[in-house]
Amino acid sequence: MATLKEILTRRPVAATIRLTVPAGAARPAPPVGPALGQYRLNLMAFCKDFNARTQKYKPDTPMAVTITAFKDNTFEFTVKSPSVTWYLKKAAGIESGSSRPGHVVASTLTLKHIYEIAKVKQSDPYCQYMSLESISKSIIGTATSMGIKIMKSSSMKPNDVVYNTLLHALCKNGEIGRARSLMNEIKEPNDVIFNVLVSG
Repeated sequence: MATLKEILTRRPVAATIRLTVPAGAARPAPPVGPALGQYRLNLMAFCKDFNARTQKYKPDTPMAVTITAFKDNTFEFTVKSPSVTWYLKKAAGIESGSSRPGHVVASTLTLKHIYEIAKVKQSDPYCQYMSLESISKSIIGTATSMGIKIMKSSSMKPNDVVYNTLLHALCKNGEIGRARSLMNEIKEPNDVIFNVLVSG
């Protein structure tokens, strides 16, 4: 809760401006120039400070900026990292989400991707007191609504059909030795796998 001194010394706010500006590329041209110019704010000071704060991001990364313009022509601003949807699309390598989420899968990501995005989003002012688990759950919900399937790990275990196909191909090409070594890798070979090897 604000103290009485803080309340009395507050500056009157002229406007709150919300912009999306590419990281490290703030210039006194549109959209920054007209938005700040109408409140007579120092454009060059904003551009210099914004570019310094966002230099750790890749160029042209869309950054959400909230600028509080005061009536004495001064300002304060906060910078948020890009949206979760932007990170998900970049990680999945897609331009847009699924047109029918839940029916059509646009792409797949692993929990590691989700965790990495959550670590970046935790630096945002409104997420800094949230746990990584709760941020990750929110990101998974966003990914599901975009038609992006989340897998527990990227490694897939081959099943019997894959082994049968490989054994059949090796036997057909006369590579019985390689087929036998593949057979030794199978933890629980079934009758079909034995038949494929015997018929080879």
